[in-house]
Amino acid sequence: MDLSKIGGLLGQLAPTIATAIGGPVAGMAVKALAGALGLSQDASSDDVQTALMNATPEQLAAVKKIDADFKVQMKELDIDLERIAAGDRDSARNMQMQTNDWIPRALAIMVTFGFFGILTWLLTKGVPPTGSETLIYMLGALGTAWTGIVQFYFGSSAGSKAKTDAMVQGEKK
Repeated sequence: MDLSKIGGLLGQLAPTIATAIGGPVAGMAVKALAGALGLSQDASSDDVQTALMNATPEQLAAVKKIDADFKVQMKELDIDLERIAAGDRDSARNMQMQTNDWIPRALAIMVTFGFFGILTWLLTKGVPPTGSETLIYMLGALGTAWTGIVQFYFGSSAGSKAKTDAMVQGEKK
């Protein structure tokens, strides 16, 4: 499945499934998506991708619901998708510290300038009469990439939320 085409949409619509697609339970996530989109359980990831790109509002609502169900299923199976994602980020950070590669920094800078450049352009000049769908799609993809960059360099807010939740629970006792 090519997440560059559907990553932004899937990340906003079904974040749990989007996270799972990048990890070891990708097959389960694709099957869940296939079911929500009315495809057979043995549909290929390309079929699921095509169906998602052409989904009706009803199918998008079904995807959103299946994401909540998938999250519960992962909890029941004791699969912590955030821990898996954090491990992935950690290994990438360790690789970066060991190799001191300039490419991640260059990509981060280019994505940041691209995202905020397009956003500024849209805010000052407005949506162009032609090619607006492509521009909005590109802005969504860059926004998703920028979120990943911020999480890579500064950490995920999930840990912060968990810490806050634990503090609130401690105060109640």
